[in-house]
Amino acid sequence: MGEAVTDARVLARALADPASVVGLDPDGWTTLLAMARAEQLIGTLAIRLDGLAMPAAVKAILADARAAAEHGRRSALWEAEMARRALAAVDCPVIVLKGTAFVAAGLAAGQGRSIGDLDILVPRASLDAVESALLAAGWEWVKPDPYDDAYYRRWMHELPPLIHRERDRMIDVHHTILPLTARITPDADALIAGSVLLENGLRTLSPNGMLIHAAAHLFADGDLAGGLRNLWDIRCLLDEFGTDGLLEEARRHGLNREIARSLRLVATLFGDDVARGVDCFYARRLTARDGWGRPTRPATRLAFYIRSHWLRMPPTMLARHLWTKFRKG
Repeated sequence: MGEAVTDARVLARALADPASVVGLDPDGWTTLLAMARAEQLIGTLAIRLDGLAMPAAVKAILADARAAAEHGRRSALWEAEMARRALAAVDCPVIVLKGTAFVAAGLAAGQGRSIGDLDILVPRASLDAVESALLAAGWEWVKPDPYDDAYYRRWMHELPPLIHRERDRMIDVHHTILPLTARITPDADALIAGSVLLENGLRTLSPNGMLIHAAAHLFADGDLAGGLRNLWDIRCLLDEFGTDGLLEEARRHGLNREIARSLRLVATLFGDDVARGVDCFYARRLTARDGWGRPTRPATRLAFYIRSHWLRMPPTMLARHLWTKFRKG
């Protein structure tokens, strides 16, 4: 297989231009489906390719993927409803984030999307009340270790993760969108104030808020693992809402560079633009899959892993944290 086949640009092209898959040979379909599964985009791909001519075996696989995505959509909405009921007596806005927000608001970004944990955003002043209500409703701590618990509460942008004792579903309770130790400090109060009320009483971020959060999550926090799915979220949100006021709002949160990079990489990986400068490095990381969906480019992945820790905390604090984790095994 040549580089064109073993790079996840094949998947990006299929998502952006579904007609490009017509005429794929069996090896081409194997590559495409393996990459889509690895990037948690198989449900999205199934929605995008629905109705096109394809081998019967592929059609069956994609039909199963659509059914699984629909089940995931219903499960995510039900988990959001359970959280809404648990927090009904807490006097604060409850904002659903990421995939759950997309399906709750009926957005194109939610079509076929893989959804894992329930992520919510609440005001920091309400954390104690939210925590107590969730514990009373059956959620339990995933990380009972005292160091981890203290680390989350002092430095992170969320409570330690919770899991429901009966439904085995996790919830992440955020009070802002980046760790408190990060070099960028978004205005969480402004994001919450601009949120949009849903019919059931939950809220989502505003369209620009969703884009800013997606860009922050992708480029200012982690190591770009699963980044192609996040970039597709951004592409869908841009198609649906455009960019009116986006750069100005992103600048208020200190995330204008991340938004600008998102726009460029969407145009590169889902369009016809050519990556330039440092963007080439990001594109290389986002597409690092072989024809079996396995990770490739280990040096690039390591570089972004190191970068993710560098972004999260100052060097002295990072060294102390890593040493503590090492001693604890």
